[in-house]
Amino acid sequence: MAGEIPDLHAQERTGTGKGAARAARREGMVPGIVFGGDKDPLPINIPFNKLLTKLRAGRFKSTLFNLKVDGHEDVRVICRDVQRDVVKDLPTHLDLMRLRRTTKINLFIPVDFINEEETPGLRKGGVLTVVRGEIELLVTAGDIPEKVTVDLSGLEIGDSVTISQVTLPEGAKPTIDRDFIICSVSAPTVLAADDDAEEGEETTEVPTVGDTEDAAEGGAEE
Repeated sequence: MAGEIPDLHAQERTGTGKGAARAARREGMVPGIVFGGDKDPLPINIPFNKLLTKLRAGRFKSTLFNLKVDGHEDVRVICRDVQRDVVKDLPTHLDLMRLRRTTKINLFIPVDFINEEETPGLRKGGVLTVVRGEIELLVTAGDIPEKVTVDLSGLEIGDSVTISQVTLPEGAKPTIDRDFIICSVSAPTVLAADDDAEEGEETTEVPTVGDTEDAAEGGAEE
């Protein structure tokens, strides 16, 4: 389960609108807004370099943060959107939503595949095909899981793992009702190609010596 909630430091932004946002970017800041929680929206600025570091670390949108803004009480937030420059793909604005510990939210949680060395199908040359590297779960804001663990031990070639076979973190449930596949162990490509070739050979008719001689005699008579 998730450990200590990381801090996210920001400054209250004076002024709103495009002009204030552009001024913030010129100062090396990324403008943002904090909304929800039965309180008025709070415009903020976050240092560009610190935000970029967190974004590159991954899982930014599925991480619960403790937002610290001078002059305001700390509040738990989660990112709902990061707007980026269409050319440079760098953050230009972000939206943060205030959360209570008991708030239920949908988040994509990464999947961790374990015991590959104990998978018979992989030892025989099979290939692990990952259908879902992340799973969308309904979770409690105060108890967001770090990952969903999928145990691969015992899987043979042709076997698959579905969501119903996985033990989910306590309090979490999938947002999709059907029993979807997370991963499977497929036959190696070379083996599959050899099988196709063998099937093709079985269906190919090879003329016998007698057939060849009959065809030659028929040609001579003509």
